[in-house]
Amino acid sequence: MQGAVDVLQKEFGGLRTGRASVSLLEPIVVDAYGSQMPITQVGTLGVPEPRMLTVQVWDKSLVKAVEKAVRDSGLGLNPSVDGQLLRMPIPTLTEERRVELTKIAGRYTEEARVSVRNVRRHAMEELKRAEKNSDISKDEMHDYSNEIQELTDTYIKKLDEAFANKESEILQV
Repeated sequence: MQGAVDVLQKEFGGLRTGRASVSLLEPIVVDAYGSQMPITQVGTLGVPEPRMLTVQVWDKSLVKAVEKAVRDSGLGLNPSVDGQLLRMPIPTLTEERRVELTKIAGRYTEEARVSVRNVRRHAMEELKRAEKNSDISKDEMHDYSNEIQELTDTYIKKLDEAFANKESEILQV
């Protein structure tokens, strides 16, 4: 269940808000040396200003490939090349883009909730199997199932809080 929360946090990191964050660029992969490589393995990511991202490419021959990967990433970033340094100003978000990002965040949250519920379902199946095989009593099964439900509720609440925080961050002008 904690894994679902961690994945949600990572997905939220990739959603662009008004502020620059290197986690925005981390999902980007670059065609380098005949294979797909994460952008973090071809250069150093930086945030020199609140509304600016930079990528210091280590290999001069990969500058064009990194620029192409950033342009094709769908993040709406337009890199300018200065030698081996790519600068990407973060444009301000329009109101409709903010609403769209909020919907995407909601979708990510719902996927995480489904993951948590799947963990609960697997745990309940294991409990039923253990009871059927007489490994645990009916009372123990009842206690364990209540404990599993409490854990599930706790993690669903964590997911909802993370969504509320991300939503307020996105909608902040």
